[in-house]
Amino acid sequence: MKRFEELFAQLQHRAATRDPGSGTVKELEQGKHFIGKKIIEEAGEVWMAAEYEGRERTAEEISQLLYHVQVMMLACDLNLEDIYKYL
Repeated sequence: MKRFEELFAQLQHRAATRDPGSGTVKELEQGKHFIGKKIIEEAGEVWMAAEYEGRERTAEEISQLLYHVQVMMLACDLNLEDIYKYL
């Protein structure tokens, strides 16, 4: 099980090494517009899972939303401290 900070560190590493087989790298290469659409898609899936699909499915969808948000953070050159100061 990964924690939020651990996932971000892993994604930073993938972005830095530019592994061509990485889904994270492919998403970053497609740009902020693509990533933004993924965030909107996942947010809708979170809502639908919360309404109709139960706790486990909702947790899964939230994890996917968090992943895409972290990819957007990388695309925008943001780190965790940039976000945490607003929490």
